[in-house]
This record gives sequence, C-alpha cells and structure tokens, in this order.
Amino acid sequence: MSNTEPHPGAPACAPPDPEPRKPKFEFPRHACDCHAHVLGPAQRYPYSAARIYTPPDCPPSAYRRMLDTLGIERAVLIQPSAYGTDNTAMLDAMKSDPARLRGVAVVPENIPDRELQRLNEAGVRGVRVNIVDVKDRKPGTLPLEMLTRLARRIAPLGWHMEFLMHVDEFPDFDRQLGDFPVDVVLGHLGYMRTDKGLDAPGFQAMLRLMARGRCWVKLSGPMRIATTALPYADVTPFAQALTQANPDRVVWGTDWPHVIIKGAMPNDGDLADLLPAWIPDTALREKVLVRNPAQLYGF
Repeated sequence: MSNTEPHPGAPACAPPDPEPRKPKFEFPRHACDCHAHVLGPAQRYPYSAARIYTPPDCPPSAYRRMLDTLGIERAVLIQPSAYGTDNTAMLDAMKSDPARLRGVAVVPENIPDRELQRLNEAGVRGVRVNIVDVKDRKPGTLPLEMLTRLARRIAPLGWHMEFLMHVDEFPDFDRQLGDFPVDVVLGHLGYMRTDKGLDAPGFQAMLRLMARGRCWVKLSGPMRIATTALPYADVTPFAQALTQANPDRVVWGTDWPHVIIKGAMPNDGDLADLLPAWIPDTALREKVLVRNPAQLYGF
C-alpha cells in the first residue's frame, strides 16, 4: 500500500469546507493566522508511513483562497504530523510568499546546526513537538532531557518550542517547564476539554506560566475541546481566561484544514466570528491578531 493512501492505522480525514464565508467583522491590517497546515498534493509530497491519519490534498493555493476570503494577510504554517520530520511541503509553500509566511518545523533530535540555520533563513521560527497524535502515546509524559537539549540548540536563533499536548495531563506544567531554555507555545487553548473546568490543575498551571511571560497560547481549534456545537459557547470562558492571564502571550489561528475532526466540519468564516465574543475589546483583539504574532514569529 502506498504511503499516500489511507490504511487501517491512518484513516482518511474529511476535507475543510470548500466555500469559506466572509466574517461579519473586519480583521485588522496585518492580521495573522498563527496555526495552519498545508498538505499535498500527495503525489508530490507523500505522507509518512508512520502517520496516524491520511489527509485530503489541502495545498497552499486552497489555503490562500481561504485567507483572502477572511481578510487575513499573514500566516504561520505548522508542520503536520502526517509528514513527520520531512518539512519539504511546508518550506516550499513558504518560498512562495516569504514576506507573509513563517513556519514551525518538526526536526529530529540530532539535526545538524547547519540545517537549523537553513530553516531559520527560510523563515522557520520554532520547533514543534507533538505528544498527542503519535502511536503508543504515554499520557502525561514529556521527554524533558531530550527537549531541553534541543531547546538549548535553538535558543541562539530566537526560536520557541511549540507543544501539542493536553495540559490537563500535566498538573505541574509550570514547574516542569519553568526554567525551560526557550519560550513555550501551546495550541488549541491548551487542548483540554471544557468539561474539565477552568480550575483544572493543568489549565491553572498553564495560566501561571503565561503570567510569567514564558508561555504563549493559541486560540485555535475550539471544536477540539468543546462539548457543544457552534458557536462553542463553553469555550468562551477559557479563551477569556487565557487573554486575561497575559494579553501579551495570546495569538489566534484557524487550525485549517481541521484534520481529524470527528464532528461537523465548521466553516472558517464561522470560526473567525467567534473572535468578537472571545475578545470583545477591539484594541486587545488587534494585539492578539497583529502585534503578538509579529513579536513571536518575527514579521
């Protein structure tokens, strides 16, 4: 079986809504989508045989159409787990628009320094560590020694380390990463189901680390943590708690093309329209959408 085809261990994902609608509010100039993936065409960029899902082709052209419809100028491409450490598809997309695109790569522990420098010159600004979408996952564990070694190597580049993790599995998260060599970034509001509550120890630990200025959190993927349907009202208190914890350490992302969504596929216009409820203040929304991403990703 080809590694571009679905197989029992890597089921096919639904595609994103092909007709995104224009949001009801206007994004500010230089707004940035800080969390998205480009995938395929699979014949040109084959997926890893070790992947746990098989995405449809979601190339840069389709992603750019979605951004243009929403009115978003800048974007950060995140290396998807379906490609493992082969960042080629992401890097090729970044070459097409280097002024408006940045990237977060997945790299092996033994990556040569010259390769890190090459990635930096290409616009990569961080390393992603996925401890969720992996086979044989061990909940609540981090390979901290290895990650600290890698963090020390990327620190001179000014990079951060982005974790895809469920914060509720790490009640002492702020102590574990309190002295980490680089800033930490977390996706999907900490990736914790809302029914665990705002007082969940891991969520509170994340807020403490944010308050110290060492942790950034992305307002992305609300459908991944919500227990309700659109407009995911149960997510709003979590988004507001994060923004209140440290408004200088919050960014936003579409999570396009929404891989491994088990429920109804949301329209990206509907997802964008959650922002005014999450961040009612226009000036604060501009900070989250423009100034914070510019600082974190070097626009």
